[in-house]
Amino acid sequence: MQNLITLLTQRTKLKQEHIHNILKLLDEGATIPFIARYRKEMTGAADDEALRTFENVYLNSKRLLERKEEVLRLIAERAVLSEALKKSIDEADTLRVLEDIYRPFKEKKSSRAATAIANGLTPLADKIAHAGAGSLQSFTEYAKSFVKGSVESVEEAIKGAQDILAQRYADLPREREAIRNSMMRFGVLEVKKTKTFDEKGVFANFIDHSEKVAYIPSHRYLAIMRGVKEKQLGVKIILETEKIEENIRRYKIPRHDSELSELLFQAYQDGLKRLLLPSIEREVQSELKEKADLAAIAVFGKNLNQLLMTPPVTRKVLLGVDPAFVSGCKLAVIDENGKYLESALIYPTEPKNDYNTSKTKVLALADKYNITGVAIGNGTASRETQEFFARLNKEEGVKLSYTVVSEAGASVYSASKIASQEYPNLDVTIRGAISIAARLRDPMAALVKIDPKSLGIGQYQHDVDQKLLEKKLTDVTVDLVNRVGVDINSASASLLSYVAGLGAKTAQNIIAYREEKGAFKTKSELLKVKGLGAKAYEQAAGFIRIKEGKNIFDNSGIHPESYEIAQKLVGEDLGKIDVNEKASAWHVGIETLRDIIKELLKPGFDPREELPAIPFKEGITDIKMLKEGSFVSGVVRNIADFGAFVDIGLKNDGMIHISKMSPKRISHPLEILSLNQYLPQIEVISIDREKGKIGLSLI
Repeated sequence: MQNLITLLTQRTKLKQEHIHNILKLLDEGATIPFIARYRKEMTGAADDEALRTFENVYLNSKRLLERKEEVLRLIAERAVLSEALKKSIDEADTLRVLEDIYRPFKEKKSSRAATAIANGLTPLADKIAHAGAGSLQSFTEYAKSFVKGSVESVEEAIKGAQDILAQRYADLPREREAIRNSMMRFGVLEVKKTKTFDEKGVFANFIDHSEKVAYIPSHRYLAIMRGVKEKQLGVKIILETEKIEENIRRYKIPRHDSELSELLFQAYQDGLKRLLLPSIEREVQSELKEKADLAAIAVFGKNLNQLLMTPPVTRKVLLGVDPAFVSGCKLAVIDENGKYLESALIYPTEPKNDYNTSKTKVLALADKYNITGVAIGNGTASRETQEFFARLNKEEGVKLSYTVVSEAGASVYSASKIASQEYPNLDVTIRGAISIAARLRDPMAALVKIDPKSLGIGQYQHDVDQKLLEKKLTDVTVDLVNRVGVDINSASASLLSYVAGLGAKTAQNIIAYREEKGAFKTKSELLKVKGLGAKAYEQAAGFIRIKEGKNIFDNSGIHPESYEIAQKLVGEDLGKIDVNEKASAWHVGIETLRDIIKELLKPGFDPREELPAIPFKEGITDIKMLKEGSFVSGVVRNIADFGAFVDIGLKNDGMIHISKMSPKRISHPLEILSLNQYLPQIEVISIDREKGKIGLSLI
């Protein structure tokens, strides 16, 4: 355990006492959100992001220490475990270094070296390795004694001995590390088209592409590897070997004047080209993939963070619109609390262009339910549908402010089990319109029902490590849901399942209890829910909100364990409290007391309220005749390493390349842009009408 603590102290910025506390809390079943929010004194006020990083470091460090123990045991069983070897293993700071040390001791099956060893050629290999004095003729005579069994000639005996030496060279930890570093720094990734290459396909830009391994951006590597996966491209890392071979002659051959030295050099040269380089290339490719995966997953996580933290549109009855041409626009009305009220179907666009009937239906719904906001999906016919509402506002003098909402994943949700449970008697098309309205009313509550990979906010999400991606997306969602808090009397099972300490089954039990007993009046009532014990209650209670409950603190982020302290603060001038004095007198942590005061100052506070509101429109600019040099407005829908995709009202999003975002050099688009950010003025710099691609600029 102490080794683990030492390693964690070295690899994190946390103090040893805090590391002990965090590990103890995790061991007791505490969740990251709970530790971050309600155990700040024990962690040095580490936030959820720092704790997630700590968790990853902890798991990796634990794996390293466990593997060290296993390697020590395996080597001890198969060879002499010297003090020097034990020291090397103990000092190995990564799994890669550890595996390099262990490599020479691994059992190698079906290799040329293994066959040679089985044929008893090790002494002959040792003779070459020393490359001492003596003629090649005397060595050949010595080699004759090994011609027996399956070794049929002196040449075979010598070749087998060289195979052993080639393997020894390829297994040397220092050589592997040196070659690996060289390949990462100086290697060149060469891309070639395959026999099945599509000259007009999406990988046309990669024909005969080459790039230094050290400089290739993660998004381009993932794009190339997708081409490899689809059998369109082939890749190889090229590394010049002349300098390496020169160093082998200079530093690895004991006697250059010996006639055996050439045999030794040939063996090492073979080990380099046949064994070491291909092995290291696989490792470097694996490392590039891992780095690219982590970079893409990080971008995906940041995009999801921004999307889920989009401010809700409160106190509005909303009309959700799922646009289409032939099948018409599906309408769905939801109230201020997200409850579905009514649906309709209109045909305001091509081919019917039925403006009058469409107008009548929309105005009737608006009048009946006092609709004040419209959410229009950004898919097919979105632009034309916006034009319909702009005309409606202008000609009829109504105030149906509208905004465009990404409908990515709406169809996935519509056909999902969750949607069929929520709206069992509605057509999937109406469910889609409800989802569009709901993700405007409360993006977090609506979007947690959809697989994040279907939300159109990542890059190469289907190409990265799916387990790592799933963990990242779950962690982001869990941390945000708990940071915002959940109204237990209106939340869906999907949203409740992300509350710390709960889960899918318990969330369903909460819904069942709510349907049977009615709204929760107190947080402590949670303990009556089937399967929800004291530990789960401890973890979840602080993140639950009850808006009209018996206790005013139940609509806050104050944990029930601190209600007694909170009660003492009622009636106090919170701005003048001496936190240090009160914390000491009341035997409560300073950070905890500060958080309680913060909650009392802003009861029912939603952190999303601090972010810019979703922009609504009442008129529209016709950009059908788009030209280079014209200016448009738009909303950022997706952010990748190389640029951002912006919804400007057309079928396809426009793209702002990272080089066109700022006159100053930036390393990533997330430095200046965020998901759902409204951009009032963007210049159109290129139009590819055939491919439907539009280049944009903020400069």
